[in-house]
Amino acid sequence: KIIDLGQLLRHHGKSRHNKAYQEKRGKIPIPNKIHDRPREADNRVEIGHWEGDTVLGKSGKACVVTLVDRKSRYLLIGKAAKRTSEAVTDTVSDLMKLWPGRSLTITPDRGKEFAKVQCLTDKFGTPCYFPDPHSPWQRGTNENTNGLLREYLPKGTDLDSITDRRI
Repeated sequence: KIIDLGQLLRHHGKSRHNKAYQEKRGKIPIPNKIHDRPREADNRVEIGHWEGDTVLGKSGKACVVTLVDRKSRYLLIGKAAKRTSEAVTDTVSDLMKLWPGRSLTITPDRGKEFAKVQCLTDKFGTPCYFPDPHSPWQRGTNENTNGLLREYLPKGTDLDSITDRRI
C-alpha cells in the first residue's frame, strides 16, 4: 500500500493548487484597458501619465505604493498600513495631492489592491487604464523602478517598522 507521508505530518504537507485552478475571489471590473490609453502616455510626450504598483514587506500587511511618471521618471512613494484596496487607494490619493492638476492618467497593476482605484477618476478626473493580465512589460517603467527600490527595501524587510520619513 502506498502511503502519502505528507498527510501524516502535523500540517499535512504544503497544499498546492492544480494548474487549472483559477482564483474566484472577487474579479475587478476593468473599464479601461491599456490599449485605450492616450498616445501621449504611450509615447512619453508629456508629464502626468503615471504607472502604479505596490512593493510588499515581510509580513504582507504594510506595503509601499509607488507612482512613476512615464516621461520624467519622477517617483512618488507612500506607505499603506494594509494592502487593502481602501488603504492603497487612500495612499494613491495622498500622492496625487502632492502634484495637483498634474495627473493625466494612471496605469496601475491589476492586483486586487487597486480594485477601488477607479474612484480616483471621480475624485480627481484622472482616468485609470489597466494592463493585460500577466503583462508586466506594459508597465516597464514602474517595474524597473520597483527593482531599484528593492536595493533600499530588500525582500524580507518589515515595512511595519519603517517610518514614513525613511520612505
